[in-house]
Amino acid sequence: MLYLWLKAFHIISIVCWFAGLFYLPRLFVYHAQSEDSVSKERFSLMERKLYRGIMGPAMIATLIFGGWLLYLAPGFLSQGWMHAKLTLVFLLIGYHHMCGAQVKRFARGENTRSHVFYRWFNEVPVLFLIAIVILVVVKPF
Repeated sequence: MLYLWLKAFHIISIVCWFAGLFYLPRLFVYHAQSEDSVSKERFSLMERKLYRGIMGPAMIATLIFGGWLLYLAPGFLSQGWMHAKLTLVFLLIGYHHMCGAQVKRFARGENTRSHVFYRWFNEVPVLFLIAIVILVVVKPF
């Protein structure tokens, strides 16, 4: 029963984390398009609160619950799909931290990228989500 509760909280954490990963780059798009200082300050505040208040805790919860699940079912670590999933999660953590670095750049007024870049940057977590869900559900290898 503990395993199922952990799995439920792991999924909830993933949903919260991905909500932030989808929304923060969208804020970057709007921030890159803004021209007045009031809008830029508002977007910086929104980005910081989203990153620190939602995304960070959700990522940590995702990793804790996922690690706990692996502790309870270590046999998954011998399966290829889990190795691929964990690799993607590792890369997703890198993407998360890239977002954090960008939040800081925007806050300092040092953004050098256009809104078009962020529109493409915004699609990256979608690819991760698709791949991770397919690996977990289909277990292709």
